[in-house]
Parts: sequence; C-alpha cells; structure tokens
Amino acid sequence: MKIKLFRIALLSVSLLALFGTAMAQRHRHIDRSERRELRADRVEVRADTREIRGDRREIRQDSRERRGDVREYRHDRREGASQQELRADRREIKGDTREIRGDRRDSRVDARDRRGDLRDYRQDRRDARRD
Repeated sequence: MKIKLFRIALLSVSLLALFGTAMAQRHRHIDRSERRELRADRVEVRADTREIRGDRREIRQDSRERRGDVREYRHDRREGASQQELRADRREIKGDTREIRGDRRDSRVDARDRRGDLRDYRQDRRDARRD
C-alpha cells in the first residue's frame, strides 16, 4: 500500500513538474501598446547615444583648436608680440578652457541620464515579457 501511494505521489509530482515547466516556457506576447512604448524608449536611447557621440566629437574638435591657440600664443610670445595681443590670446584660451570643461560636465550628465534610461528600458522590457 505504501509503495502504491509512493508511486502515485511520484507520478503526480513529476506530472506537475512537467506541466509547470511547459507553462513557464510558453511564449508570452507583449501587448501592442506596451510594444509601442518600448519602441519609443529604444528610439530615445538611440537618439541620446547619437547626441552624446556628437558632443564628444565637438569636444575633441574644441580641444584641438585650444591646443592650436596655445601653440600660437607660445609662438607669439617667443616672437615678442605686444602685451595687448598676448593678453587677448590668454583670455581666449581661458574662455575656451571653461567652455570645454562645461561641455565635458554636460556630456557626463547626459551619459549618466542615458545609462539610467537604458536601465529603465531593459527593466520595462523584462517586466513586459513577464506579464
């Protein structure tokens, strides 16, 4: 009797496990409105990525121009340019440095926001697949 009950229990547990895994593997569709929201989020993340890359390109270009200004300033100083001209060059270099620093700070903030948006997008996608 005990053996028979044990076999029945083992059979029922194995059937429950089989049906449980079959239900867990069943592909769940994401509803249309959720899919639209996910697509819009993905497009936003991609646009942010393009914008960040463009900003980095601009920062690199500004840095090159600043290095050229510094080179020019050193050349003018060696050549004995007027104090007024040297002062103007220093102001220009100082302004460029501040601008580049501000752009880098903004770029870091944008990159941090993009990482958060990407994390939210991935979590929303996981949640949509679960529901």
